[in-house]
Amino acid sequence: MLKRIFTMSNIQFLILWLCPVAVLFAQQITPLPISSYDYNLPENSVSPMAIGTGGLNITNAEDPFCAYGNPALMADNKLSSLSISYRLTSKEDISFYEALSFSNTLKDKQFKYFVLNTGPVSISYQPVSSIHISQFTNNGLNSEYYDYQLDKVQLSWGGRDERYPKFAAGINVKYLSGRLVYLQEHKVGNSLIRDGFIDDKVKGVSSDLGFTYKMGDVVYAASFYDLLSTLWWENYDSKIIKRRTALGIGFEGENSHYYTGIQSKISKDPDTTFHFGYGYTMNFGKSGTEYTTEDRNSLDLRIGVYSQDFYGTDNINFTLGGGYYYKNFHFDFSLNNTGMKLADSDYLFSLSLGI
Repeated sequence: MLKRIFTMSNIQFLILWLCPVAVLFAQQITPLPISSYDYNLPENSVSPMAIGTGGLNITNAEDPFCAYGNPALMADNKLSSLSISYRLTSKEDISFYEALSFSNTLKDKQFKYFVLNTGPVSISYQPVSSIHISQFTNNGLNSEYYDYQLDKVQLSWGGRDERYPKFAAGINVKYLSGRLVYLQEHKVGNSLIRDGFIDDKVKGVSSDLGFTYKMGDVVYAASFYDLLSTLWWENYDSKIIKRRTALGIGFEGENSHYYTGIQSKISKDPDTTFHFGYGYTMNFGKSGTEYTTEDRNSLDLRIGVYSQDFYGTDNINFTLGGGYYYKNFHFDFSLNNTGMKLADSDYLFSLSLGI
């Protein structure tokens, strides 16, 4: 009798031990559908000023979103401000397979970025990825559900040594958290049979470094994105965000501003893009360089291009933008399209208020 009880206890213990293992194994056999962790693409910039001048800003400290492109620019920020940006696009909702290829894609009409700048320090929030897709495939026999959200909170700082006033450096420290819900089913008669299911959470950290060197009206800059990064999934192997770097030169005249730069992945396949931009400022308030923020009343116009090879208009992104400053209020917008197809343009708007 004792032997029988002992045997039954062992069986019960074995069943209790195997249950969570079986659940974990069942989830692991469904591979993660996210094929790319490459978030810092030019078209994903949160700044209308950056988009308007060719999709890259690592030299202009007047941009309230400058820490996104180069944290070293925060060394030149003397004001406190609250800023927010939104994106609008004329494109239709992306398909399921486009979502798998571009894990950083955001939905239409979506909040893009929020930042609080206080002198050389800023804190910001960004929905890095936000995708929700529920659809049947073309034959109507397979169902796919994909819901992926990844959010980022970023702390930025920029500064310079008084002994080397021309040189500035900065750092972004990022905390990321998100969740993926993924379901695959196929239809048999009137029933749906599950083929794969994932409900998993992810947390991560990452960091950027930026540098600037100023000689008169010319600014030389370099940024390194996601140098040290890890995304930890609860039930899957950890992932690394694609590392990228950007180099640029900016010339700041009294009214005209010129920008040029390159951005590429730090990998065997660099995926390099070349960026060129121009901006012009029309001052309606006090003239000269000594006016304060309270006196400011100006209009900015911007134009730019970027491409990997500039071979044919279909391979070139054309950008336009503008902004209006009035005292502590700042409004900016930008337009980004490929191949001069204005109907397919993405629009980015931002509002900034000095505090």
